[in-house]
Amino acid sequence: MKLLQINPVVRENTSTGKIMRELGELAQAAGWESYIAYSRARDGVPQHSSRLVPVGNKLDLFIHWLATRLLDAHGLASKCATRQLIRRIREIDPDIVHIHNVHGYFLNYPLLLSYLAERGKPVVWTVHDCWLFTGHCYHYVAAGCEKWQSGCHDCPQKRAFPKSWLLDRSRRNYAAKRQALTALPDLTLVTVSDWMRREVAKSFLKDVPCRVIHNGIDLDTFHPVTDPESRDRYGIPAAHYVLAVASIWLPQKGIPDLVGLAGRLAQDERLVLVGRMSEEQRAAFPDGVTFIPRTENAAALAALYTGALALVNPTWQDNYPTVNLEAIACGTPVITYRTGGSVESVTPQTGFVVEQGDVDGMAACIRTIRAQGKEYYAETCREYALEHFDKKKRFQDYIRLYESLATR
Repeated sequence: MKLLQINPVVRENTSTGKIMRELGELAQAAGWESYIAYSRARDGVPQHSSRLVPVGNKLDLFIHWLATRLLDAHGLASKCATRQLIRRIREIDPDIVHIHNVHGYFLNYPLLLSYLAERGKPVVWTVHDCWLFTGHCYHYVAAGCEKWQSGCHDCPQKRAFPKSWLLDRSRRNYAAKRQALTALPDLTLVTVSDWMRREVAKSFLKDVPCRVIHNGIDLDTFHPVTDPESRDRYGIPAAHYVLAVASIWLPQKGIPDLVGLAGRLAQDERLVLVGRMSEEQRAAFPDGVTFIPRTENAAALAALYTGALALVNPTWQDNYPTVNLEAIACGTPVITYRTGGSVESVTPQTGFVVEQGDVDGMAACIRTIRAQGKEYYAETCREYALEHFDKKKRFQDYIRLYESLATR
């Protein structure tokens, strides 16, 4: 049996890249041949246990980028590169094609999906974000837009990824996606949260078979870690601290709310922010906030989670944030907004859910955790993570799905 996964990036420091690697390894352990198609211009030729299928080159990526910026034609360029990929798919003859993302300046999705529809091979598509069923954006919640439910037009996020400087062709993009995706005869969607499954059910993909497979994490890496030197290493005073983590701090991650929370903390408490943040963003915070652009490795991040009083995640749009899972696995409760799939990893025993914008509510939750004591949550959090967040169990769900589709 042969598995082909498709995604613009394959490198380890991306969530989808890591998922593909581990799925490929698990498939190989189950006796499958594993192939991964990716954008050569974005990742070069990395080392990998799966057989790699590089797509396109730097010139092709630039032309696709230009078509996106000038014509709002993301996913509609790269015809030559896509035809080359189709020739490789024909040679490989996979039993399952698993698509993660095609929006990454490297594929022409109408060409690719037309070929897959013609061949009739089972296609599994993991819905990591909302781009699949909108006319432009990859997420619409923060913008409060619901046009995607009936037909996109006059996109309010034309300047958001994938950014268009000039044209707005969201109406035509929406129609093109609907035509290409609904023509696939054997498509199975996988969403990473129940919230995303409900969103898909409101879209033109509502009649496509869909199941939920939550993302998992490495519980051998993310576990309670005692590191007395962690505070000194990152300049955290000997006080209680609440942690917030993002790879890149975008406004929709709740930066204004974190600014407000920093001003509500007690004198012996500190807000610690991990992730890339601009100097302008930093300047908005009051004195006493600790900024950590990045940690040395996952073990160092696990130590920060373990030492924190709580993880705060005031996100305004999210599918199923991994930071929640990592914190809970390290025995630390989570305080998050009632946003998308962010609430699905948080129970009354593992944290708190407050309404969007309720900064006072977040501060009150911190008071509650301090009153009860961090140890009140630690063991329960870890037990819940062991039961629900084990990536090995989640990836086995994919293998069972592959086998059920390939042997029908």
